[in-house]
Amino acid sequence: MLKNFDYDNVPVVDIVNEIIIDAVKRRASDIHFDPTPTTLNVRIRIDGELVDYAKIPYSVKKNLSTRIKIISNMNITETRLPQDGAIKTTLEGMNLDMRVSSLPIVDGEKIVIRILDYSMSMQGLETLGFSEENLNKIKKMITIPNGIILVTGATGSGKSTTVYSILQKLNRPESNIITVEDPVEMKIPGINQVQVMSEIGLTFASALRSILRQDPDIIMIGEIRDDETARIATRASITGHLVLSTIHTNNSLNTIERLLDMDVERYLLGSALEGIISQRLVKKLCPKCRRLRKATPYEINVIKKVLNTDITELYNPVGCDECLNGYIGRIPIHEVLQINQEIRDAITNNINKEKLRELVYKKANTTSILEDGLKKAINGITLFAEILRVTDIEEDLGEDDEELKQTLLGKNIIKENKEDYEVL
Repeated sequence: MLKNFDYDNVPVVDIVNEIIIDAVKRRASDIHFDPTPTTLNVRIRIDGELVDYAKIPYSVKKNLSTRIKIISNMNITETRLPQDGAIKTTLEGMNLDMRVSSLPIVDGEKIVIRILDYSMSMQGLETLGFSEENLNKIKKMITIPNGIILVTGATGSGKSTTVYSILQKLNRPESNIITVEDPVEMKIPGINQVQVMSEIGLTFASALRSILRQDPDIIMIGEIRDDETARIATRASITGHLVLSTIHTNNSLNTIERLLDMDVERYLLGSALEGIISQRLVKKLCPKCRRLRKATPYEINVIKKVLNTDITELYNPVGCDECLNGYIGRIPIHEVLQINQEIRDAITNNINKEKLRELVYKKANTTSILEDGLKKAINGITLFAEILRVTDIEEDLGEDDEELKQTLLGKNIIKENKEDYEVL
């Protein structure tokens, strides 16, 4: 049901405020303003999915876009180039921090507001959905005096939340922590945070070179984007600094390969790398209205082969007054690799990918993202279909288990069972 506003009698200022407040109350992460020749369509992203919210008429379209650009400190006369802005304000007692982006398209300017929520970072690592085993690995990794720890995943997978939670854990008076970020998303008292400004030459790489002369104990790099940053970060980690950063890769194996592709020397990477935390976000089932149902043969087969666990039931979303269609927020599924000496030697000696996979997942007892997700589905935290949606099954399984891969990827199996796990 689309929301209606009294466009004739309510000022545009109040309409914009109401859209933002309502989106925050609905737990939205983004607000999209999509121009068309006749209207401005408003959509909000809840639990990872965009839903229609309102249609702004043509007569109000330009004024509403202008209002958003004004409060975002954008240039309202520039409509031909993309712009970035930010909104920091208090509405109805809520302290709001938002990032705003405008993009010229054929029908006008598309504007997206990202609503930043730091509440999870403030609550600590223990609230981020890590299994007990993975949480213990992370706590051990962050106690080391030097080395590099990477958090990986796609855009919007909660990497920044995890990194900030680790920084909160490490933030002590006796430590000098310096970050270089683009942008600085969350200001933390006691931590020295540098904002990247590429237009004046203050890049990740140049800032990082200066940071090394600031006697740091812990360095956080917002993102490893290029070869130079990767090399400097790796060298910093073997000269007595603990380095935290993020990188866009799918899992531990891909992360190692990506860093080597960035011309990081094998002997340096083998010495420096301490841990990799990979994650993806899935919808979280509402604990108040979820209900058990009989598992399909496909689900039983997959879970038996991946986890060696026998199940007969799984949970379904239902829907109640406290959730949206049976879901309430999102939760990460994780893969945490703690580097041991055998893996270090394998990286240094250029061992082939399949042998490295065996060292990572079998000998190092690493729980893959697929395994962690299926465990959460069994426990009623998320849905089986959600795990299939976000995991790269072929990559997670590797190339050595053809029987299992065919079970999961066989087109006939998926077609026969697709309706079973999508009709909820």
